[in-house]
Amino acid sequence: MIRKLTHLFRRHLLTLVQMQPRSAQPPAEGGTVADAMDTAGPQVCDDMTIEVALFVMASARTGHLLVCDDSGLCTGLVTQAQLTAARDGSAYTDRVRLRDIFGDRGPFTSPVTTMVEAGHMMRHNRVEALPVVDEHGSALGVLALAR
Repeated sequence: MIRKLTHLFRRHLLTLVQMQPRSAQPPAEGGTVADAMDTAGPQVCDDMTIEVALFVMASARTGHLLVCDDSGLCTGLVTQAQLTAARDGSAYTDRVRLRDIFGDRGPFTSPVTTMVEAGHMMRHNRVEALPVVDEHGSALGVLALAR
């Protein structure tokens, strides 16, 4: 299994993962999402398989991945729990792609959204992390709950 993942990783990963630089700004109390978002972490293409995505997540030591389509637009965020549940499901095959496990796109937030609004959105959608996108739908980072 490890050999297979390593082979898949080497063959596909360089074109599918894009690392974002880490933000040097500390979050501002009562500010906007731009003040608190983390721009670090890999972005992966939605045609990546679940197994490769789990490998990328483990290698990056992160609990989530930003997922983008072929045109570079953010389609969502996937967590380790979601990937593990999909992999452990009865319909799983090694051909299942990230795009296959997404329902609706989103939720997303904008960098100019206030932290209060983002907090309401996260509670309403029952998520611990939100992709932050620009006006064109490109991923800028992630707003995650502090642990």
